[in-house]
This record gives sequence, structure tokens and C-alpha cells, in this order.
Amino acid sequence: MNEPQPTPAGRADAASPPPAIDSSSAFADAIRWAFAAAVARDARRVLCVDRDFVHWPLGDPALLDLLTAWLRKPQRQLVLLAAGYDEVPRRHPRFVNWRRGWAHAVAAWAPPGDLGAELPTLFVDDGPILVRLFDAVHWRGRAERDALAARLQRDEIDAVLQRSEPAFPVTELGL
Repeated sequence: MNEPQPTPAGRADAASPPPAIDSSSAFADAIRWAFAAAVARDARRVLCVDRDFVHWPLGDPALLDLLTAWLRKPQRQLVLLAAGYDEVPRRHPRFVNWRRGWAHAVAAWAPPGDLGAELPTLFVDDGPILVRLFDAVHWRGRAERDALAARLQRDEIDAVLQRSEPAFPVTELGL
């Protein structure tokens, strides 16, 4: 009889129930779970929203391997929306380097100034996978499979994306 194997600490398992969010490490685990669940259900589009992505596990080698395998499939897109990307190169250099090879499938956007301060911390795929951080100070949030809540969040973010501009170029031009 095959019994499920325990998942090593810090590793995401798409088949597992959504993790509770009550700390910064639990939030990172929820993001890993969400990516694994979105890839497992063969999502075509994933939206990641945050003011600056400082606390996201973007540089995690296992996550980057998962994203690489997912983006190799046709018509896959990872969309980032942030008020600013200044901390990303410092906090996630592995992600910045990885992204150079996937510029065609990873889009980074910045909202107009008036909307940047109001951005939620959010992961949502094109189906039911959703992670929301309600309180970044006390690390309270929810990871869930809820198609209706995910659709509402996608609609709100798509409205912001329509007013946003491309940001965080893959390469910086110099003189």
C-alpha cells in the first residue's frame, strides 16, 4: 500500500492542503505551495502582486526549477506587479539572473503612483489557487483553492494592470 511521503520542511507539495499563514516562513511556504499547485493544475498564467517582493522566496532554487519546467510549456506567463523593484536585485539575485532567460514569459509591471501604495500581497493563478496576505506586520493571510475569490482578485488586478507600465527591465542600458 502506497502511503504519502512526508514533505521535507520548506518544500511545496501541490496535493497537500493549503498551508496556514502565521509567520514569514509560513508565507514563503504558502507561495511555494501556490506555485506548485498552479503548475500541477497546468495553469497558463500566474499573477504575483506585492509592493516590493522582499519577503517572497523568488531566489529559491527549487522554485526556479519548477518555474523553468512550467515556462517551457507553450503559452505560459508569469506576471509581476509591484510598486517598485529596487530590492529585488539585492534580495533575489538568483531570480534576476534566471529571469534573463525567460524575459519573453515573465512580465514585470508597475502601477501608476496613486495605486502603488494600495497594492495587496497576492498570488493568483488563472484558476482557483489564491494566496493573500492581509497583515504583513503580524503575517496573517490565507492560502486557498477558491475559484470565485481568485476570479475577483484577478479582475481587480487586471484593472490595475491596464493602467500600469512595464517595469524592471531585464537589462539596464548604460552609457
